[in-house]
Parts: sequence; C-alpha cells; structure tokens
Amino acid sequence: MAKLWQTKSTSLHPLVEKYTVGNDYILDTKLLPFDIEASKAHAQALVKMKILTQAEFEKLKTGLNEILKLYKEGKFEIKQSDEDCHTAIENYLTEKYGVLGKKIHTCRSRNDQVLVATRLYTKNELKEISRELINAQKVFLKIAKKYEFVPMPGYTHTRRAMPSSVGHWAAAYVEELINDHMILESAYKLNDQNPLGAAAGFGINMPLDRKLTTKLMKFDRVQVNTLYCVNSRGPSESFILSVMTKIMMTLGRLAGEMIWFSTPEFGFFNLPNEFTTGSSIMPQKKNPDVFEILRGNVNVVVSLQSQIRDISKNLISGYNRDTQLTKESLIEGLEITKKSLEIVSLVMEKVTPNKENLMKSIAPEFLAVNEANKLVKGGMAFRDAYQNVKENLDKLTVGDPVKVIKEINSLGAPGNLRLQDYKVSKPL
Repeated sequence: MAKLWQTKSTSLHPLVEKYTVGNDYILDTKLLPFDIEASKAHAQALVKMKILTQAEFEKLKTGLNEILKLYKEGKFEIKQSDEDCHTAIENYLTEKYGVLGKKIHTCRSRNDQVLVATRLYTKNELKEISRELINAQKVFLKIAKKYEFVPMPGYTHTRRAMPSSVGHWAAAYVEELINDHMILESAYKLNDQNPLGAAAGFGINMPLDRKLTTKLMKFDRVQVNTLYCVNSRGPSESFILSVMTKIMMTLGRLAGEMIWFSTPEFGFFNLPNEFTTGSSIMPQKKNPDVFEILRGNVNVVVSLQSQIRDISKNLISGYNRDTQLTKESLIEGLEITKKSLEIVSLVMEKVTPNKENLMKSIAPEFLAVNEANKLVKGGMAFRDAYQNVKENLDKLTVGDPVKVIKEINSLGAPGNLRLQDYKVSKPL
C-alpha cells in the first residue's frame, strides 16, 4: 500500500526511507490502540459534520475494532513501508472498505494523530505510575510503622551525626514519594488536553467539534491554539520526563543506601536471596544487582529527558520531523520509571532490618546533641553546653538505644514521626 502522502509520480529512495522512518513503526505498536481510540472519536465528529453517515461510521468502527483484535492477537503488522501506525490503520480500512476508508483522514493530519495518540498513551502510563507510586508509599509506611523505634544511625557528610530510627528513615521515603506524586499530578494535568483538530498545526476550515472528541476521549479540556498543539510536542514530553527523573532520583537514593546498608560491613538490612545474584567465580557472593541496575537507570532516565529537551529546543513554530525522535525517549522513560517503582515495592516488602547490628551501631557520640540539650534545659547557654559536651565526648554512654530513640522522638526529634499524619496519595 502507498504512503499517505505518496502519489504515483513520487518515490522515495530506500535508504532515505529507512533512515527517516527509523524504528518509529516498531514504537508505534505501543500507540496503535490509542490511535484507534482517537480514530473512533474523530469519525464520530465527522458524522456530526455530515462527512460520514451513521452507517459509514458503524462500518469504520467495525474495521477499527477488527484491527484492535488482530493487534491483541499479535497479528496486525506495522511495516516499515507504512512509516507509522496511522498509515497502517488507514491502509487496512481502505483495503477493506475502499473509498470509505479514505474518508477517515478528513480534517486531520498525522501531526495531530500522533499528538493525540501519544497523549492518550501517556495518560494511561501516568495512571499506572500513579498506582505504583501509591503502592510504594504504602510499603514504606508499613516499614515505618513496623520498625518505628528500631535504632538507626543518622549521617551528615557521610559521618556519624545523630540517632535516628528505621521508622524515621522509611517515613522520609513515604513523604518524598507523596511529593513525587504531587508533581506527577502536574504532569498528568499538562498531558490531559486534546490536540486533535489541530491538523498540521493551522487548524481546518471546517466545523469540527473539538469539544465532542475531547469528551469522547475523556480528556479534561481542549488544547486551544492549534499551532501551540504542534509546538508543544517535545516540551510537554520533556516536562513529563523531568517528573520521571525526580521519581527516579528518589529511588536512586534508596538504591545507593540499600547497596551500602546491606553490606556485611554495615549489616543494617538483610536482602533476601531471591533478590540477589551470584558470581561466576566467587561462590560466596550475594550481589545487590537489582539496586545497581536501579541506580544506573536513574542516569538513563536523566539522559532520556535531556535528549527530548535538546531535540526540542530552538525549533521554529510548526511541525518539525526532529520531534519524531522524542517518541522513543518518552516511551522508554515512562516504562523504566514504572518498572523501577514496581521492583522497589516488591523488594522492600521483603527486606528486613538487622536489629542486632542496628542496636550496636548507635555509638556514644551519636548522643552529643542530646546531652547538650539536657544541659540547656538545666539553664546552660547552648554554646557553653556545646563546648562542655565536646570536651567530654569520651565520657558519653549509650544505655538502651531503643529507650533513647523513644525519648528523643517524644521530645519532637528526630522529626516527631506522627505516622498517623502520613496520608498516601489518591490515584490519578
């Protein structure tokens, strides 16, 4: 079948076709179900415009459902010669229904087709990421409640600082993941607008009801300016991946800590065997590969966001083929983030603190600030109390670390946990 833009008198050099299409036709297997959804909505708008009859719409809807069924069965192929899913769908409909199949492209361009399909795909992915984020919040809240008063060293400058607890540490991740969900909501809101009807970026001189398609596809609102619809491709994806970067940064810190804290030297946490790998030469090894891959994937998502940003900057208004290259980065960044959240919840659900080692880790110097504050309560100026404790560090003793943690927490530090105040996010 011919390309949508091709005539009998035109041809494309095969190397140019291969270079310009790239792997877009493969990536479009992700977008195809969403392009079908958008095509149904667009066809219904064409009925309202009397471009299609109701009977023609029903035929096209049947054809679109057939494509979706074939797709789910792995039997619908998007070829390199098709360039993308939009062409593959239209070619199928034209082959099946003749002239009727050619009508569905009325009042739209592949520019707004890919925009709307990408928005629908992204909307679906962000909802799944929302669910995974909330699940991770619940996992860490469970850890915080279960091990609220299990002692754990607090560090500044990677050096011993003040006594903390596993509950305090885990609750920090709860709150950060809640904040991550807040910025995810902003990305969702940015994405949740309908660009269909922008056509090539300059609208159409026909009365297409964009509010109707917005309602049918369950978008929150119409993206009004048709030129900006096209211009927003790239910048929108860049912002969405900046949010994924922030989520991955949270998980990256966790990865780094779990790699160190599960070493025999620290021994703060026990990593179950099912989440470790071995060595091909050293029989004793239990490697935290899952956290190392997670740590590495933070950098992958950062680079993907940078790719989109740099591809999109300095382009003139209107469609530019450069933005085709943002599709892969967006899809990969969303999928890595989703899978990373899933794996974190899976692993952390089974990780347990090594209470014996954690109890031993609270050395006397951790109590320096606490001792200074006791002197302050007795009337001594803080700077004098500071100097007094500093000169007598060797005289500090710990006693019962759990009792110390409970005492400090009851006074409002560290953090005065109040775990009842932590409310997990609501799904998108």
